[in-house]
Amino acid sequence: MSLTPEDVDHIALLARLHLSDEEKERYRRQLSDILKHVDKLQELDTANVQPMSSVAVPQSPLRPDKPGPGMPRADLLRNAPDTAENQFRVPPVLDGGP
Repeated sequence: MSLTPEDVDHIALLARLHLSDEEKERYRRQLSDILKHVDKLQELDTANVQPMSSVAVPQSPLRPDKPGPGMPRADLLRNAPDTAENQFRVPPVLDGGP
């Protein structure tokens, strides 16, 4: 299947693209090549191929969620910009805030 220049004009209009005549011709050739490739793929016999939703092996990349010890409080507070009484000190964000 080959696209006509009018097809490319219509696609450009739908995509709100302003293309020069040179770009229209280049995209017409490229899109036509893509459609030819899709036509070629449709010739494949896929009758015995199981449908799939992904080509990746389904597995969770996450480790099991196991509770563990937290960081020591001193380590947590070491990089805090402001602390008071072993807690983070933050500026007020409600009434009376900056």
